[in-house]
Amino acid sequence: MERARTLWEEGREPAFQVVALGLAVTLTAVVLDVWLLGDVGLLFDLCFVGLCVALALRVRPSDFFVVGVLPPLLMLVVFAMLGSTRPDTIAQPHDGAVQAVVSGLSTHSAALVVGYLLCLACLFVRQRVLTAAGRPTDLLGS
Repeated sequence: MERARTLWEEGREPAFQVVALGLAVTLTAVVLDVWLLGDVGLLFDLCFVGLCVALALRVRPSDFFVVGVLPPLLMLVVFAMLGSTRPDTIAQPHDGAVQAVVSGLSTHSAALVVGYLLCLACLFVRQRVLTAAGRPTDLLGS
C-alpha cells in the first residue's frame, strides 16, 4: 500500500505554466489594486506574498530553480510595465520610468523579501520531504 502524498509532494506543474500563472495573478492584483484604491498598495503586497508561496507549491521538482528566481523577476517586470505606462501608480506622477521602477521596488521591498523567503523556504521543505520519501527530484531537469 502506497502512502498518500503530502502537500509538499503535490506540485506537478511545469515551469512555463507556473511563470504564466504568476504573471497573470500579479497583473490581476495590480489591476484590482489600482481600480479599487488608485495605486499599487497593500492588496498587491498581500497577493504577491501569497502567490510566491502558491507558486512554490505548484511547480514540479525538476523546475524548482525557475520558481526559486521568479519572485524578484516577476515584481521587476510588472513594475517596469507600470513604470513605462502608469508611473503614478508606483511612484510620484512626475517620476520617469526608471525612477518609478526603483521607487516601486523600494516601496514594496518588504513584500518582496517576505514572499521570496517564504518561496525559498517552501522549496527547501519540498526538497527535503521528497528526498526523505525516496521520490526522485531531478533538480537538473535531465
